[in-house]
Amino acid sequence: MSVSHITTHILDQVTGRPAAGVGAVLYSVADDGGAEVVAKGVTNADGRIKDLGPEELPAGTYRIEFATGDYFAATGTATFYPTVALTFSLDNPAEHYHVPLLLSPFAFSTYRGS
Repeated sequence: MSVSHITTHILDQVTGRPAAGVGAVLYSVADDGGAEVVAKGVTNADGRIKDLGPEELPAGTYRIEFATGDYFAATGTATFYPTVALTFSLDNPAEHYHVPLLLSPFAFSTYRGS
């Protein structure tokens, strides 16, 4: 597999560098709020996970949970966010979905990437 249907990357906004070694879990979220693990991964030296899940996924709601507390603990940095969970809708199964995380110890943001 070259690139999965859903990919991500994390930029540490304090250092201006990719956040390497961050664990992530991709969940499929049911209408009743229940969730099932689809895949797990860890960001590489460039802060990316290119193989987070299969090459194709059905339309639905998904969530990526990032182990940000572990990342900051490894760098000796206090943080307000032990985890960051990003929930999003995969509406078009024909499109690639890139879900980046811009991270600092006390704030984060995201956007629909390409």
